[in-house]
Amino acid sequence: MKSKINLALLAFSIAAVSACGNSGNSPTDTPTSGAITISVDESFQPIIETQINTFEGIYKYADITANYRPEGQVVQELINDSTRVAVLSRELNADENAVFKNKNLVPRVTKIAIDAIAIIVNRNNPDSLLTMEQLGKIFNGDVTNWQELNKKSNLKNIVVVFDNNNSSTARYVKDSLIADHKLPQNTFASDSHSALIDYVAKNENAIGVIGVNWISDLDDTTAIGFQNRIKVVGLSRDPAPASTENYYQPYQAYIAQGNYLLLRYLYIISTEGRTGLGTGFAAYVAGDKGQRIILKSGLVPATMPVRIVGLNNN
Repeated sequence: MKSKINLALLAFSIAAVSACGNSGNSPTDTPTSGAITISVDESFQPIIETQINTFEGIYKYADITANYRPEGQVVQELINDSTRVAVLSRELNADENAVFKNKNLVPRVTKIAIDAIAIIVNRNNPDSLLTMEQLGKIFNGDVTNWQELNKKSNLKNIVVVFDNNNSSTARYVKDSLIADHKLPQNTFASDSHSALIDYVAKNENAIGVIGVNWISDLDDTTAIGFQNRIKVVGLSRDPAPASTENYYQPYQAYIAQGNYLLLRYLYIISTEGRTGLGTGFAAYVAGDKGQRIILKSGLVPATMPVRIVGLNNN
């Protein structure tokens, strides 16, 4: 009898070890259940946190852990297979896609929103309206003093502040506004988005660059608190605007209509190669409920129409 019990225990042990050994090769998550870790561009932490919390509230057996990183690190984690799902403000480039092609993987790209880059200044700065030409000169280092833009200004040397020199906002500015793709010498990198806003709020000479979703949700007390501490700059494509009506801030309507110029898309990129929890989350965010959350946040949904209401004062 004892030998039979020992044989039974041995068989159970072998089965258990075998099951553990296969667990890494046999994912158990489904589109609405299980546990995964995703990598997210830290510029989008507020909106993605809201999406995850709502998704997990609906699907009780789903557990999504988000790691918020600079853009370059997010892409690297996707390439290294440290994560199978990433949230980015750009699609993969040819070299990055080639890596996945060599792995016989085709990344699935889901566009979920139109985002914007917000330019912010200190509340005591009288120059909260800039033309795109002036902004370009600041980022190219051609203008380094506020008095070069406004002779009546009491402010002096401009300090350009990013959340991180390797962030998606820094890359966007380098690619879109800087001729040699190098940040000027008067650039300062903060430790976080809240630190960036804190720096601009305390330093009159500062001009900051931040993802608009950090300040756009008017139902979010954190976003409202941030807005109360800084000014959001209005931008004009016209080098000599006739009036203040030619300047646009990154409000939802102006983003949707394309009047505000510093725009970018937001994507969920999955390399799962199967219909797992990452695929389910991407489908949720791109679906009706997820797009309504994006609409409420102040960004522009990618897959649902935005109704623009015009008011006639006459």
